[in-house]
Amino acid sequence: MTADLRLTVLGSASPYPRAGNPCSGYLVEGGGTRLWMDAGSGTLGALREHTGLDRIDGIWISHLHADHCADLLTAYYGLLHADLEPTAPTPLLGPPGIADRLAAFLTNGPRRSPVEDAFRVVELHDHHRARIGGLTLTSRAVSHGMPAFGLRVETEDGARLAYSGDSAPCEALTALADDCTVLLCEADYARPAPPGTEAVHHTPEEAGTTATTAGANCLVVTHLGPSLDPRTAARRAATRYAGPVEYAAPGSVFEVSRESPSS
Repeated sequence: MTADLRLTVLGSASPYPRAGNPCSGYLVEGGGTRLWMDAGSGTLGALREHTGLDRIDGIWISHLHADHCADLLTAYYGLLHADLEPTAPTPLLGPPGIADRLAAFLTNGPRRSPVEDAFRVVELHDHHRARIGGLTLTSRAVSHGMPAFGLRVETEDGARLAYSGDSAPCEALTALADDCTVLLCEADYARPAPPGTEAVHHTPEEAGTTATTAGANCLVVTHLGPSLDPRTAARRAATRYAGPVEYAAPGSVFEVSRESPSS
């Protein structure tokens, strides 16, 4: 495990999995800690290519759309029924109501499914801070038309990763990403939201602007909509951002050091 931070892309598709690309999910490793960041459809299988469920120290969920949390359902069965060594419930940080949402899907009969047997649920709020192993997690409420959060992950050595979750450009996200080593930012919209409608995602250009305003050292665009080509999205983001721009291709790995990232 790296001394700083390692970001492994488990999937980056939106809003449904593609062949060879699950929905949003990432493995963050650093400070002797493994964090599963978003658990979209198909990401559990990708996660198992890198580590076991019993070696995950915590799970963080940005919001309750299926392309960010659906594989919590299969993770529940994996944690309880995969003949893993008995461990304490895995910390699960997510939006308010996440435990009841899981139970509603999992319950089969009159008794509520014991979600808490698998997960130690912690509900997020704006400015929520938590410590999981060697990682400090700061969550901010972002603009997605529903309870949704972005995340900043920091190590004691000073590596700083910011993740937008799903969000339109907003001050909270810019503040969260301030001076980060890597900004992992969604760029779902091929075109801006129509006038008079609420924006709930970034365009690639807006992702570049957010990275510039935040002073990020590197931008990684992710969660591209079905009509966006990754190379085109990266080029469009680069028109608003002078630093390096990468695409979160499934399976790609980004080493996030204190100074500069490498992929």
